[in-house]
Amino acid sequence: MIDISVNNEPKCVEAEKPLAELLAEWGFECQRVAVAVNEDFVPRSSYGSVCLNAGDRIDVVAPVQGG
Repeated sequence: MIDISVNNEPKCVEAEKPLAELLAEWGFECQRVAVAVNEDFVPRSSYGSVCLNAGDRIDVVAPVQGG
């Protein structure tokens, strides 16, 4: 298990779990969010292969409708 930060909230996750699985566990739909790890954008096509490291800072942003 490793400690990370998701949208400024601490979380403890399995190190080997890909980002796509973690996003699903956290209640995010992979097709509807943008993700940055340590301020670097992660392409949606890489969500299944990206694994996190201890101390990583993850920002998940969902689009907002309205005008």
